[in-house]
Amino acid sequence: MHPQLPIDVDPDTGVWTTDALPMLYVPRHFFTNNHVAVEDALGRDTYAEILYRAGYKSAWYWCDKEAKQQALSGMAVFEHYLRRLSQRGWGQFSLIEAESTQARARIGLRHSSFVLAQPDKEGQLCYMFAGWFAGAMDWVNDTRPRRDACPDVPPRAIAREVRCAAEGHDHCVFEVSPLTL
Repeated sequence: MHPQLPIDVDPDTGVWTTDALPMLYVPRHFFTNNHVAVEDALGRDTYAEILYRAGYKSAWYWCDKEAKQQALSGMAVFEHYLRRLSQRGWGQFSLIEAESTQARARIGLRHSSFVLAQPDKEGQLCYMFAGWFAGAMDWVNDTRPRRDACPDVPPRAIAREVRCAAEGHDHCVFEVSPLTL
């Protein structure tokens, strides 16, 4: 099987792009080893908070760019996002259920790259993805006429990993819900 997403390489710079966005191609162990080293240095809670905010912003940006690139809107962008994450090797993501107007979704994840790369580690290893799903859901629900950058307004959705394959489940599950203050 060959990649199911378009990969272009600039002959002058060597920069890889997919859907007009620059990409990096690194071995899974390289990424995971760096991830675990930072988690060990900062502590899981601190690192998870940092990743959540960065992932939220990155997902919102990706959805905004990809919606324009692919002429998509609404939940089609969210579903396309999950498909691209799957095609890039993070795991096999699926939308179990969603109600975008209520900022609710359940996402399944099989063969998580974090679980596969850490076979002897237990707990919720896939927390990095949570901010991605909240950012993508907020993009879906952002109806402002101008979408030039990630919104400066506070997030309206929150996401969390509710079960992980590293805990003995057959797959991971994430829930997106409205943020209540």
